Amino acid sequence: MSETKAKAIVLVSGGLDSSIALIMMLNMGIRVECVFFSMPFCHATASLGGVSYLEALTKKLNVKLHVIDNEETLIEIIKAPRYGFGSNMNPCIDCRIGYFKKAKALMAETGASFLVTGEVLGQRPMSQRLEAMRVIETEAGLAGLILRPLSAKNLELTIPEKEGWVDREKLYGISGRSRREQMDIAASIGINDYPSPAGGCLLTDPGYSKRLKDLLKHNKDFTSRDAALLKTGRHFRLSEKVKLIVGRNEAENSMLEMLQKEKEILISIKDIPGPNSLLSGEFTAADIKFGASLTARFSDIIDRNKKVKTWYKDENEIEQIVEVVPAKEEEYDKLRV
Repeated sequence: MSETKAKAIVLVSGGLDSSIALIMMLNMGIRVECVFFSMPFCHATASLGGVSYLEALTKKLNVKLHVIDNEETLIEIIKAPRYGFGSNMNPCIDCRIGYFKKAKALMAETGASFLVTGEVLGQRPMSQRLEAMRVIETEAGLAGLILRPLSAKNLELTIPEKEGWVDREKLYGISGRSRREQMDIAASIGINDYPSPAGGCLLTDPGYSKRLKDLLKHNKDFTSRDAALLKTGRHFRLSEKVKLIVGRNEAENSMLEMLQKEKEILISIKDIPGPNSLLSGEFTAADIKFGASLTARFSDIIDRNKKVKTWYKDENEIEQIVEVVPAKEEEYDKLRV
């Protein structure tokens, strides 16, 4: 179709719904640019969606993609969300308001007249309820300017529809959590290589949320680096002021080594394969020894009653050897976060 005078910013996540919304706008002749907000609390990888998939899709469609770092903004929201959390540590309403405010600024920069999202009414229990959608639009200063083409026929008329920029008859009235209709639409408009769902936001995950609650309790000034660590390894709270993270595989061992900072120590195993462990906080010699025994517990040692050599570098970068017997489950299970 020929392009109209209208221009939109499409919020894309790397998932199916926003991909459909993007194609729909292009098929209606709307001029578009896309925006992706990066965040530390996401399962998505290059093979499951996110930036890599979007870069390929927007290049194929000849559409400009803006990638905006939203990590620090979201971390500040998590520390004190105005509209609270969902069933876990997900501040979905505050999060969406933050996204839309940044997208509104991008509208002004690019000359766009409205926003488009792949949201589906009722798909997300906190942010995609009708009442929540209205709150989000109002708080972001975008009342009437957010078009949700997959659910538009279940929602009030938007300004883009009233102005005739988009044809309401070509929009959908999808609601609920099933994705069957979206998959059928995708097939009908030629979207065949979309990524499989990656599990979405980690803030809705009970296990991750437990770790995040622990982090907030002990470190209210946490950063994106701390958030990244929550996705890595086995976590143990040795005391109110001491934490140990034990790597589960080679990739996590490397991650712990890379993210180690000053005044933390990295405990490793001598002579046999085993994990790296990151010890942080106001730890004592006793904490180092117990951390070493926990590290030894998850090594490849066969005889769990035999001593294992572990090592770390002290504050003077001098290697220290600690011989320990691997910890027993009853000693550490209650410390697991």
